[in-house]
Amino acid sequence: MLIDMKELAPLLREVKTIAVVGAVDKPGRPVDMVGRALIEMGFTVIPVHPKRTDVWGLTTYPALADIPVAVDLVDVFRAPQFCPDHAREVLAMDPLPQIFWMQSGITSPKAREILAGSGITVVEDRCTKVEMQAMGISR
Repeated sequence: MLIDMKELAPLLREVKTIAVVGAVDKPGRPVDMVGRALIEMGFTVIPVHPKRTDVWGLTTYPALADIPVAVDLVDVFRAPQFCPDHAREVLAMDPLPQIFWMQSGITSPKAREILAGSGITVVEDRCTKVEMQAMGISR
C-alpha cells in the first residue's frame, strides 16, 4: 500500500525520535547512509541491532522493547519476512510510535495487518531520508 505522502507530511513534522531497526554503520549500506542523514537532519536516532552495541557512535539497543524513551517513528531495514515480528514488537511499546516505516523495497501485508486498527501509520517501500528531504523536514 502506497500512502499519500502529502497526507503524511503533518505527522512527519511531529517526529523527533526515530528507532532504526537493523542499524549498521558499514559504509555504502543504505541503512548507514539513511541513519547518518537522519542524524545530520537533527533527529534523535536510536539504533536497534541484536548484536551491535555502538552504531554511529550511539548506544545501540538489542530490541525495540529495550529502548528507554518514547519513539515517534520505527524505521525498519530488515527483509520483509522479519517485519511482522517487528510490528508485534511495536504494539508492545508504551507509548506506541506514530509511524511504522518499511524502507525502499520492503513491503509486508502481514505487518500491515498486525498494525491495522492500532492508530499507527504504516509506510511501505519508501525511504525516510528521501521523503523527509523532499518535504524539507528536519529538526
